[in-house]
Amino acid sequence: MLAEIITIGDEILIGQIVDTNSAWMAQQLNLIGIRVKQISSVSDDRSHILKALAEASSRVDIILITGGLGPTKDDITKQTLAEYFNVPMVLNEEALNLVLERFKRYNRPMLEVNHMQAQVPQNCEVLQNYNGTAPGMWFYEGGKVYVSMPGVPFEMQYMVKEQVVPKLKTVFKLPVIIHKTILTAGEGESYLAERIADIESALPSHIKLAYLPKMGQVRLRLSAYGEHKEFLQQQVDAFAAQIVERVKDNVMAEEDKPIEKVVLDEMESRHLTLSVAESCTGGYFSHQITQHAGSSSVFLGGAVSYSNQLKEDILGVSKETLYQYGAVSEQTATEMVEGALRQFKSDFAVAITGIAGPGGGSEEKPVGTVYVAVANANKTVVKKFTFSNKRIQNIEQSAVRAFFMLNILLKETTS
Repeated sequence: MLAEIITIGDEILIGQIVDTNSAWMAQQLNLIGIRVKQISSVSDDRSHILKALAEASSRVDIILITGGLGPTKDDITKQTLAEYFNVPMVLNEEALNLVLERFKRYNRPMLEVNHMQAQVPQNCEVLQNYNGTAPGMWFYEGGKVYVSMPGVPFEMQYMVKEQVVPKLKTVFKLPVIIHKTILTAGEGESYLAERIADIESALPSHIKLAYLPKMGQVRLRLSAYGEHKEFLQQQVDAFAAQIVERVKDNVMAEEDKPIEKVVLDEMESRHLTLSVAESCTGGYFSHQITQHAGSSSVFLGGAVSYSNQLKEDILGVSKETLYQYGAVSEQTATEMVEGALRQFKSDFAVAITGIAGPGGGSEEKPVGTVYVAVANANKTVVKKFTFSNKRIQNIEQSAVRAFFMLNILLKETTS
């Protein structure tokens, strides 16, 4: 079963907003066995929308549309859909009552433009919007399903989960789809692909392996399609076990979750604490941790010691070390991480110091030179990395490497 997603709005095409709706909808469709064949973005232009609808209907069975349902003049999706299906607009009383209740609840006067939002094409089934004023619309024409929804993400997401997905399951006989993700770090996709080439070649036609690289890490995703869930699950688990055994030194987790969450969950389960000493990453490593709820049970905090003076004052790095070896050195990284352990009294610590760029490098220490250190009371590990001359990528790569090194030290440490 194939679907296409169409997002409508000039704001997307000029880069004013990022289209997160398409990625989210694609994930939801994939979970129920519907494959997205194409994602298109079109402007708030009648002819563009009509052309996109016609082309999509020639390719797929399900067309999901977001955007252009607001109360302003540039929101023309409903009128264009009515033209596409050659039907008049009519007032939907249920949608009108929902809008009236919403304005009454917030004690606000209802304008005529809001009243017009209850006008819908005659041939649609209204999908009520319990989080906004623009109703969604479900069309079933010529064996194709068209669904038009608001572009506001949380309004669309509730509508998809509570109404669209259940209806799609009743209209179409959908296949079973099984996904299994293995999160790896420390090696690139070409290296991994070479190591597991024979396993990939042995996969049956209904199981696919995808390589999903992201800045120092690669997710290996097995996807199986068919009719018998238990059989597919057994097959996927068996092939996943072979892959994990082959590249076990690079495996962070056998599930799809962020690399920092893997480390955070492991430390939380073992009641371990973590502190940091960041220089070139400027707090990025800490942010990756603290964006997750419950991180305070593990993460104590630390220092963003950008200057040498703060490295001395807060972390206890010696002036002699900084003078002799420089801030970007194995020796400084070692004293930073051990200083964090000592000063912040954590079970584990991470330190990162380097030259993020694009300036500040030298022949001896070019831009992208980074030292990452991880430590506990019994062991300190320091590694040197040479990344690129791109500042943001260097910062992100440094954090990923730090999480990978920390995960290895955790595995080596008994509870």
